[in-house]
Amino acid sequence: MTTVHETSGKAGPVSTAAGVPLHRQLFLVLHDEIDRGVIAPGEALPTEQTLCDQFGVSRITVRRALADLAEQGYIERRQGVGSFVRQHGPADVSSAGRSYMEGLRQTQFETEVDVVELGTRRPPRTLAEALETPGELLHIVRVRRQRRTGEPLMVSDAWLPADLAGTLTEPALRRAPLYELLSDAGIVVDRVRHEITAEIAGPRNAQLLDTAIGAALLRVNRLVFVADAPHHHLSVLLSPNRSRVLLSQTADEMEMADGLTIAHDVGRGSG
Repeated sequence: MTTVHETSGKAGPVSTAAGVPLHRQLFLVLHDEIDRGVIAPGEALPTEQTLCDQFGVSRITVRRALADLAEQGYIERRQGVGSFVRQHGPADVSSAGRSYMEGLRQTQFETEVDVVELGTRRPPRTLAEALETPGELLHIVRVRRQRRTGEPLMVSDAWLPADLAGTLTEPALRRAPLYELLSDAGIVVDRVRHEITAEIAGPRNAQLLDTAIGAALLRVNRLVFVADAPHHHLSVLLSPNRSRVLLSQTADEMEMADGLTIAHDVGRGSG
């Protein structure tokens, strides 16, 4: 692939046909160059005009991509001078070693919540089977946004016992994270089963995450067990342009494959 250091002709990886906003595509190209060390810490990025010419995009698109890189700490923008790559990476490594609960607390500190849906209704059949209940459940949909910028980071979709409706009110959900409200209600979690899948954004989720219809998304499903029985289901939808899923295991856990299994749903029914 043509790198940002080449200035002859169009680079070509940025296209309106990709289904992802142009500034996000340019952000990913530059992000990749920085991560791979093609543009080293302290080195200047090409000028805005050079990026416009190379990728065939407008100056507004370039400036939005550079603003996103600066917001995430990849570059430093110096007025009248240009954009320079910052030393980046150690914070990402340490975050992988945090506990699951520490990660939730950090997310709560850095974000704020919009409650999109709250009410009781029957869940889809697959969820009813997973939660082993035929009746109505409390359904909660929330959008979690970056506190400083208001940018949507994730959409969470939770199905819980209907008798929690008096506890999980909209004011409570805006004030505190779900795990904290459940803990205050005396609910003790035994274990959580995680599943990570991929999908494309439909109209509703594209709108909630402020991304293009058809854009790639990550989904993390959590089936939570209480008293050795399935208690509630939480699904989190993420845009890979803004979020990553980090897993950390010790050498012993890797040897035992403890807590991590990769399932391949291919070749079913083939003769």
